[in-house]
Amino acid sequence: MDKFVQKCSTIEDTKQLAYKFASLIKDSGCFVNLFGEIGAGKTAFVKLVAEALGIKEKVTSPSFVILNEYHSASIPVYHFDLYRLEHTGISTITEELREYSEGKKITFVEWAEFSQGELPFERIEVNVTYDDDDSRIYEFKSIGDKNRFIIEGLRA
Repeated sequence: MDKFVQKCSTIEDTKQLAYKFASLIKDSGCFVNLFGEIGAGKTAFVKLVAEALGIKEKVTSPSFVILNEYHSASIPVYHFDLYRLEHTGISTITEELREYSEGKKITFVEWAEFSQGELPFERIEVNVTYDDDDSRIYEFKSIGDKNRFIIEGLRA
């Protein structure tokens, strides 16, 4: 498993990280699981990646609708939030999540810890945590070989 960790002390730091990430996934797509406490910056990161990709629509948290779709860039972006489904509701959308992992698209899944291991094997996991000085730590892991180039690109 490959890993990349970056501390972001300002929103500008986060923007640079998100733009770099977007440049690495814009051509091939990616399935991304996001982990972190409420308010850690998961949705903020997705918004910045979407901005970098050229998404024209307003990017919002899908907390109450489960899924937001964005089709105004050269690659579609799907943004799930599993928080409201929790463990029992995941089984109702497992097949749908698998479909969103195939082909040239970018799929973000917030609160992926509720997935009970039902999310695709080939993915990037992003864990967002608070640091003591209110900055954020972004830890990226490549699960499987398909997305290893993303971690290598973030290190460059």
